[in-house]
Amino acid sequence: MSFETLPPGWEVWNEGETEHVLVYRPDVFDSHSFPAPCLPTLYLTKGQRGRRPGQHRPDPGDPWYVTLSLEPEVTRDTEQYDDQDAAIEGALSLADRFAAGDIDYRALYQVPREAYLDELDRLTGRA
Repeated sequence: MSFETLPPGWEVWNEGETEHVLVYRPDVFDSHSFPAPCLPTLYLTKGQRGRRPGQHRPDPGDPWYVTLSLEPEVTRDTEQYDDQDAAIEGALSLADRFAAGDIDYRALYQVPREAYLDELDRLTGRA
């Protein structure tokens, strides 16, 4: 399974053996209008994501995880999968729901960035 059928607006940022990174609308969330950490990002990782690069080496028996991040401290609950193909399928489904405006990303914020969330609403048809 691969990322050939990404929903509109999503791009593959990085693909590796144990980690894949997908981003939403990097043309809009380009660090000029919005801070770079606000780029909506999907992480697919074998094993839990570490806070620092190189800190975690996954065990062959580790599950795969899919995490939607809107900012470093603003993430949706992580989904867990038994294998990479299932994780990719789960990530594609989550990306599709996000692009369609079916993910309540506003509920993830304690202190919302209104202009940023308004732009996400516009892009995902929720405005």
